[in-house]
Amino acid sequence: MCQMIVFDLLCAVGHRFEGWFGSAEDFASQKQRKLLACPSCGSVDVERVPSASRMNLGAPGPKPPKKPETPGKTPDMEGKDPFAIAQMLYSRMLDELLTKSEDVGKEFPAEARRIYYQETPARAIRGLATEEEHKELVDEGIPVARLPVLPGRLN
Repeated sequence: MCQMIVFDLLCAVGHRFEGWFGSAEDFASQKQRKLLACPSCGSVDVERVPSASRMNLGAPGPKPPKKPETPGKTPDMEGKDPFAIAQMLYSRMLDELLTKSEDVGKEFPAEARRIYYQETPARAIRGLATEEEHKELVDEGIPVARLPVLPGRLN
């Protein structure tokens, strides 16, 4: 059975990640030979940083599967048909999206990149992007989702 040590690592840019090594000497050897690189930016300037205690005691026993919870109806849904309930849920979801995100309009692709590359504080944003801009964001690994354009937002 092969024993591994997990070290928390930090690159010069500030990306934190884990590394698995056979021993502390193995880590030192790989670092000296510049075999360690940050998976986010490729920097080989990597340091070991303090980590929380970790005990690998083997895999836990299987847990019984949880029963999926059946969503309960709220009083305003009682007696309504399923289509009306779906409309109410959609309306609530839309209200949540609009009130908890910032509309950045056509600046969405640029602002999404600034947030992803930590050039500006992280926050929930929404806005407009062309098919091509959306594809470029996805190709860069930036997590975005396409939603339908809201009425009056085509300009």
